[in-house]
Amino acid sequence: MKYLIALVIVCQSFGISFAQTNSKLADTSLLQPIELIAIRASDKTPVAKTNLSAAEIAKNNIGLDLPFLLNQTPSVTVNADAGNGIGYTGIRIRGSDASRINVSLNGIPYNDAESQGSFFVDLPDIASSANSIQVQRGVGTSANGAGAFGGSINLSTNDINRQRSLELSNSVGSYHSFKNTLSLNSGVLGKHFILSGRLSDIRSDGYIERAFSRLKSFYSSAAYINGSDSWRINIFSGKEKTYQAWNGIDEKTLALNRRYNAAGTEKPGEPYANETDNYTQTHYQLFYNHKFSDKWKSNLAFFLTRGKGYYEQYKAGESLNSYGLPDIIQGADTITSTDLVRQLWLDNYFYGSIFSFQYQQPNTQLIIGGGWNRYDGNHFGEITWTDVQNAAPTGYRWYNLDARKTDGSLFVKWTEKLTDHWQSFIDLQARAVTYRINGFRDNPNLAINNQYFFLNPKAGISYSKNKTTWYLSYARGAKEPNRDDFEAGNTQQPVAEKLNDWEAGVEQKNKRTSWAVNAFYMQYKDQLVLTGKINDVGAYTRTNIPNSYRLGIELQGAIQCNKWLSASGNISFSENKVKDFTEYIDDYDNGGQLTNIYKKTSIAFSPSVVSAISINIIPFKNSELTLMGKYVDRQYLDNTSNKTRSLDGYYVQDMRLNYNWSSSKSSTVKIFVQANNIFSNEYEANGYTFSYRYGGETTTENFYFPMAPFNMMAGISISLK
Repeated sequence: MKYLIALVIVCQSFGISFAQTNSKLADTSLLQPIELIAIRASDKTPVAKTNLSAAEIAKNNIGLDLPFLLNQTPSVTVNADAGNGIGYTGIRIRGSDASRINVSLNGIPYNDAESQGSFFVDLPDIASSANSIQVQRGVGTSANGAGAFGGSINLSTNDINRQRSLELSNSVGSYHSFKNTLSLNSGVLGKHFILSGRLSDIRSDGYIERAFSRLKSFYSSAAYINGSDSWRINIFSGKEKTYQAWNGIDEKTLALNRRYNAAGTEKPGEPYANETDNYTQTHYQLFYNHKFSDKWKSNLAFFLTRGKGYYEQYKAGESLNSYGLPDIIQGADTITSTDLVRQLWLDNYFYGSIFSFQYQQPNTQLIIGGGWNRYDGNHFGEITWTDVQNAAPTGYRWYNLDARKTDGSLFVKWTEKLTDHWQSFIDLQARAVTYRINGFRDNPNLAINNQYFFLNPKAGISYSKNKTTWYLSYARGAKEPNRDDFEAGNTQQPVAEKLNDWEAGVEQKNKRTSWAVNAFYMQYKDQLVLTGKINDVGAYTRTNIPNSYRLGIELQGAIQCNKWLSASGNISFSENKVKDFTEYIDDYDNGGQLTNIYKKTSIAFSPSVVSAISINIIPFKNSELTLMGKYVDRQYLDNTSNKTRSLDGYYVQDMRLNYNWSSSKSSTVKIFVQANNIFSNEYEANGYTFSYRYGGETTTENFYFPMAPFNMMAGISISLK
């Protein structure tokens, strides 16, 4: 508390008094970030979407990673390597993984350029700086960066906050989990300036053995608004150190010890203590918004994302030759292998620009926008220790490879109010990608130099009357393969994936109730999936399959029963199928691979039913009790629809109690207690499988990522205004 008081005194010495009234802005026309209008869907845009406000984000932000804040949104499933939502986490929308979900921060692309995934562990506690989040399902509207095949997630931190505040938030929970966050917002200073900042520290030992996380981050932002112009600079960074838990647990061990972690166990005796992932990612964002007139606005932004880090492994009995090292002659003995510690490094720069011009009339909105970005990445591996003396020189690198990817896009969006009830939407995007890879760790001589051009049209129409909106839309998406897909070899290079997405829905919002129905049909061409087929160096690589689809319906509803009781929920039903699937199985008896052919099987990790429910009760003044339930149906680990290779369906019940207390208009205390998985259901949210033929029998090995049983988080937040 003494540090909090000291910080208040310092802030007041700089003229930040938390009790006084804010100055007014010079011009309020630029309050809503223009860069968000360019890529987000509006209320009547014919796109399936969910919007989360700052209040909703804050209520659910108890210290878990961002995917778990979105767990109650329609068609979403989440998982965590460590089992308790802190550290490496994953999200799927309509069964599509993170590499097919476009993520942006203030309109700026966030997806990793090579894997196309989003690693939220690199941005710890970004939710504490978010003003709003929009989740789109399906192809959605055109955005900057990676193609959206399952959905889009857009975070905004650039909203103008007039209210001065200083907030200290602390949480503590099971598995030695802690979250400490200090946030500061200046309000409007001198009618022009706005400053904000945040420091965060998150720690957890994880549910899985040794799966600890040590996450640190900061966020800083300064904005200047003057007449029709506004400038903003954001600098934020995250540093993570996590003990690896990405191996999963084999089926036999799972029955005996659900917390087992195989990482580090190649070391004789106790597991290797530093089998960790270490990465620092820093973002620099500069925005300039200009209002030409009441009709025309524009925005221009530049960005740089700097990432550098490695993961460390203890490897036993490694061949010296496989690391480019010679055998060691010791007298009459020849040493060909050694135990070693290695670090696999990434050192990259991701930079570029986005822009938009926006024309607004009562019946017309026209947006012309786009962006350009480049990724310069270096991949290298270092040996830091060997069991055999002098087996490797100090700082020895056995591979050092670079990659470059350039991505440019333009889009035009035109929304027209045709009559009092009808509105049309047209969206056309052109995207060009150049991808150069100068070799892979296990295949250094395989060079890739590919160019892609995508034309992605989108169109829709909506009809609104009496608080009810009907809509119909079509969108086409396309995306290039990931880095790992290209390692298939010279003779089996992948092609781009393509998707046609039809959506139709109706929604109604009343004073006490709201509901929505959305139907979708997503038709894939050349979708990339794991088939068991091996590449030129014996590793499993995704392969294009000709035809697959997702057909489903999403239902949502909410009701305010009375002053103390409300409820909301959603449920999704879907059929997710591969029309023709060929499985490849390693044949250790005869060499090569065997094949099995299947017809109309389920797409992996695509449950046919996903639902969420939330019941809110106000038991007494300033309090709220929330009951949150989540059901996920069976998920298959591969595309064979084999029940023995699947995750059982599960239901998880959580409960949270919030209490807010205000001593005056200038201070607020918020307390929460959340119990997760209160029935201690044993379930697994992720996994993988592989099969092989040996000794005349086919063996299948399944690996799982179990989630934690009953666990708790509790916290207190003190806010001064």
